[in-house]
Formats: sequence, C-alpha cells, structure tokens
Amino acid sequence: MERTLIHPLKARPGDRVAVLSPSFAAPGFAPEVHEQAMRRLREVTGLEPVEYPTTRRLGASAEDRARDLNAAFADPTIRAVVSTIGGEDQITVIPHLDAAAVRADPKPFLGYSDNTNLHQWLWGLGVASFHGGSTQVHLGSGPHVDDVHAASLRAALLTGERLEITEPGESEDHGVDWLDPRALTEFGTSEPVPGPHDDGARGVGGGAPGAGASPWRWAGPRRAVTGRTWGGCLEVLPWVMAAGRGPSDLSALEGGVLLIETSEELPSAGDVRRLLRILGERGVLGAVDAVLAARPPTSSFEVPRGAEERARLRAEQADVVLEEVGRYNPDAVVCVGVPFGHTRPQWILPHGGMMTVDGEARRVWAEFG
Repeated sequence: MERTLIHPLKARPGDRVAVLSPSFAAPGFAPEVHEQAMRRLREVTGLEPVEYPTTRRLGASAEDRARDLNAAFADPTIRAVVSTIGGEDQITVIPHLDAAAVRADPKPFLGYSDNTNLHQWLWGLGVASFHGGSTQVHLGSGPHVDDVHAASLRAALLTGERLEITEPGESEDHGVDWLDPRALTEFGTSEPVPGPHDDGARGVGGGAPGAGASPWRWAGPRRAVTGRTWGGCLEVLPWVMAAGRGPSDLSALEGGVLLIETSEELPSAGDVRRLLRILGERGVLGAVDAVLAARPPTSSFEVPRGAEERARLRAEQADVVLEEVGRYNPDAVVCVGVPFGHTRPQWILPHGGMMTVDGEARRVWAEFG
C-alpha cells in the first residue's frame, strides 16, 4: 500500500495514559467496575491512568467530550489515549476535534465499536491506531484480565512486538450485569469455540485445512497476504462514509486487510449482507487483499438465546461474509471468526498497522509497532 501512516511512539512504564469516554460514560453508570479497571490497567501495563471531566459524566455533550479528547492529545505528559467503552453518538464528537494537536504529538489510541469514528478520523490525519480495548468491558469486568487481551494491550501500548493471533478456545457474548456485585468477580456465560473449519479455496482447488487446523472459517486463495489494516464496526462504517470521513482515495486500501466486526445490537445475517454490499459498491471489498471478520455476538441481556440458536446465527452471518466478499473480490483471502471486537476474550488489533493473513498455513499475525 502506498500510503504511509505515522505510528505513534510507545509509552513506558510510569507514563500517564488518558482514560476517556468519547461515547457513553460507562464509568459513571458502573463506577465499581471502572475502579477495578483502573487498578488492573496499572497492574497489567505499569501506566498511570488519568481521568478527565467527562470520563464519568453521563450525558456529557459532544463538545465537552471533544474538549477532553483535545486536552489529552495536546498534553505532552499523556502518552496514550484509551476509551472506556463505545456508544452510539461519537459521530457528533468528531467535528469538534483538534487535528493540529494530534499531528503535533501523535499518541496510540485504543477503542472499538463506536470508536470506529475516531479510528477513521485518525486515519484521515495519517495516524495509525488500535482497534480494541475497553477498560470497562475487558479490564474491569470479571475475576481477571484475559491473557490474549493483556498481551495485545501491552503490545499496543508498550512493546510494539509481533504477535500471532490465536484462538483462546472459549468465548462469551456479554458478561454479568455491571450493577450486580458478581460483575467484579465472575465472567458471563462462556462456550467452547468449535472447529476447525474450511470453506475451500475459490479458484484454486480447496482441500483440507492447512497445518494450523484453524477453528475459524477460511475461504479464498491459499496464499499469504501482508498488508495494512483498515475497518472497524460494520454498523458504524457506513455512517463514517455517509459523513464524508472515509478514505477519499481507495488506492490507500489496495493490498490491505479489511477488519469488520458487529456489535451487541445483533444485526441479522440480512443486515450484515446489506452493510457489506455498501462496502462492496463503494469499492472497499474489491480494493483489499484479505478480510478478517470477527466472531459476532449473537445474544445479549435483552435478547437471550440458547447455544444452538447462537451457533446457527453465527454460521448464517459467516455464510453471508464469505458470499459477499466472494461476490466483490473472489481473489481475497477471507477468515471469519477471529476473536476481536464485541467478544471476550478479545484481541486488540492494529488499525493502520500491518497484519499477515496466511491462507495457506491458516494463521494470522499482527504487528503492533
């Protein structure tokens, strides 16, 4: 890919990291979970969390949330910015952000879901970031921090190493209600991840899975793709494009790796098909060389579902991803079911950084530098 992105310098243990709520102020809703998250952030990274006026302020205006983001990016003592959670109105925050502050001192930014808006804004400024990480969900909840999340959190904030993205072997759609005291000591209902899967190779034969015996579903040519990542939450990306904040030149995506994940709003397979067709007609699916689709949540507090129905819905969504990518780009290497996005355990992945999607060995690598 021709475009060069700035990769912000890493923090060092003892540095200060901004903890912000650019969308929903989850710490104000469930402060005990937030306090546990801050303790664990110190333990896992050695960094010192710094809160801002709207970190815990429910109902803060878009202007006030943007003011805190601008202050964090402008403060030379702040060496990274981490979101507490996503939400649904971050698109209204973006017009109030200070591009000059980011360009003067780029810093790693971590978040997912509604934070896709911020990732795309940073991409437009030529700054790489990290898709994933929610202090409230992945640090504060449950009895401990998952190993894969801790490893990728340290890589994104501190070490910049290259990691293989592996399958933890279990997954949960959501945890315990944050207002329940058990949220501090128990995970939600987890289930084993089945596998391995293989959908053959379009145009080059097919056959048995590669040496990795991946539990994820694969399709496309049996080749390795190494490219720069772009993408985010599938429901949010069309908002970004409609607001004119997507990539103005799709050549910047050529040869890259598209990251897509769906949210706790639980879009149906039909919804996912329509959202993917937006990316297809816009030219995004045709530009990239590989697509990584996350393991989707298929149940929530509001919509509880049994194991069989959850498995069926995940399979239907995977079918749609493989069909629509195949429609627009039969030469793309596709991997579906990777544990990032709205799931736990969660891998944090580079956005604008390099990843390798190996359709032969059925393995995935991420570079966090």
